[in-house]
Amino acid sequence: MTINRRVFVKSGGIALFSLGLDPLFLARAAFASVRPTTGPPDRPILVCLFQRGAVDGLNMIVPHGDGLYYQERPRIAVPAKDVVDLDGYFGLHPSLAALKPLWDNKSLAAVHAIGSPDSTRSHFDAQDYMESGTPGVKATPDGWLNRYCQHDREHQNTPFRAVAFGPQLPRVLAGSAPSLAIDDLQAFGIRVPQEAARDRLARAFEALYEGSATGLLASSSQEGFEAMQMLKQVNPSQYQPANGADYPRARLGRSLLQIAQLIKAKIGVQIAFADVTGWDTHVNQGASEGQLAARLKELGDGLAAFAQDLGEQMRDVVVLTMSEFGRTIRENGNSGTDHGHATAMLVLGGTVNGGQVLGKWPGLGPEKRFEGRDVAVTTDFRDLFGEILARHLGAADLAPVFPGYAVDPTRFLGAIRA
Repeated sequence: MTINRRVFVKSGGIALFSLGLDPLFLARAAFASVRPTTGPPDRPILVCLFQRGAVDGLNMIVPHGDGLYYQERPRIAVPAKDVVDLDGYFGLHPSLAALKPLWDNKSLAAVHAIGSPDSTRSHFDAQDYMESGTPGVKATPDGWLNRYCQHDREHQNTPFRAVAFGPQLPRVLAGSAPSLAIDDLQAFGIRVPQEAARDRLARAFEALYEGSATGLLASSSQEGFEAMQMLKQVNPSQYQPANGADYPRARLGRSLLQIAQLIKAKIGVQIAFADVTGWDTHVNQGASEGQLAARLKELGDGLAAFAQDLGEQMRDVVVLTMSEFGRTIRENGNSGTDHGHATAMLVLGGTVNGGQVLGKWPGLGPEKRFEGRDVAVTTDFRDLFGEILARHLGAADLAPVFPGYAVDPTRFLGAIRA
């Protein structure tokens, strides 16, 4: 069998991109099979959850102290009696009640009226801008998290530095820095042929080449080999959450459980990413119960379980939720909401300056609305993302991460303790 300089294999849930299989590569891959799996114990970690479809920030972080909220949403507003009050004006949707203890212990903050300066209401364009970090510019080749990894070279000793959970690598992690996408950690590396006549490295390569169901997308063959060998030592199928944590059984819960597992394995995770779909609530959105409530329940319970599972290790972790834009202030004729502008985001973790709703609230008055219909953006999402990179991950230079935009610390919201 001839191995070409560039190989693409996709079968049975695995995809592998190879940028060259030469003797140097094979030697490095062989080294990975015996490399220790423990990494620095106090490495700061960022977990990003993308709420694709545009979450209704007004029903997630409810401005129950504003009468206009109830006036504009007679069928879908969360009744004041059901809101989990935070500060007398804002409150959590009742499906997020599991997050209230994290608010109380100051490890959870909310950011309202945040979003993109670009006015698009296209899901595709807005998601692209948020993941590229360059609103209004479609030609950007890579994502802002990948650019951070390109320019901060302190943590390059592991294939697990940047990991996404899903069937493909998201736009935000696309680029020249190595990254992994794992569809299912439980299936990773299990079906490796066991012929006694072949050595371990040859068996691993054959498993990849034949498309065994390992659920891996690697940016290079080297990353794929190293990741598989390290995970076989970690033994993902034996993981049990700690501290009585009970994750939701749906996809987000599984992703958060597996992120926690990788963090605890100390194999060098610095960036983890997962998609949370189902937020495009044009029809029958619901109020305290219904379509949106079910999605928020999974989010809230998943985040609470994640924090409980990690316990003291949450001191090194920040979780950021994001969404491409928000929803209209006024409900539509189908008891739903249409594409809007600003939304709300959550920041959770040990370095978070929590117990606050951050950002400049523009209000819901007609004269304050964006284009007469939406919550106005008062915080550019790059200022929040930049603050987390600088103050939590320790990024020294944000200029190459957000090209064309001067991230200024004077605009930081104080989401992360300085």
